[in-house]
Amino acid sequence: MLYYYFGRKEALFLAVLERAYETIRAEEQNLRLLELPPVRGVEQLIVFTWNYFLAHPEFMSLLNTENLHRARHLKKSKKVLAMHSPLVATLDELLKRGVREGVFRRGVDPVQLYVSIAALGYFYISNNYTLSTIFGRDLLAPAAKEDRLAHAVEFTLGYLARK
Repeated sequence: MLYYYFGRKEALFLAVLERAYETIRAEEQNLRLLELPPVRGVEQLIVFTWNYFLAHPEFMSLLNTENLHRARHLKKSKKVLAMHSPLVATLDELLKRGVREGVFRRGVDPVQLYVSIAALGYFYISNNYTLSTIFGRDLLAPAAKEDRLAHAVEFTLGYLARK
């Protein structure tokens, strides 16, 4: 029946990808970041993103697969760009408020900021086995995960801090 609704496996894969993005973006909107002070809003996004990646390894697998295909499926999506606009707008507003309040520096691109937030968790988690082996540590041990999240928050907020 799946092929009846989706036609080809590529269309099914795109539908799965779109649904995965819809889910994470909806959960981000539920954070109501604009109701928080700018520093707290960015911190909450970092914490959410980290925890989401840990709780949803299937999301990361989907992204890895789509990247192997050079976003061939996402390029056909009529939904994906619209899904990400609210996230960028939210980050942009948090950054502007942070500048006005004197807590964030000027000139931060909200897209670059989000890519950095995602990268701080994504690389660590997706490469956990090799990194744990190379460094001789269990990087997914509870204390190691807490340390990594604290590092990601401190690193990002340090970058944003007004100098």
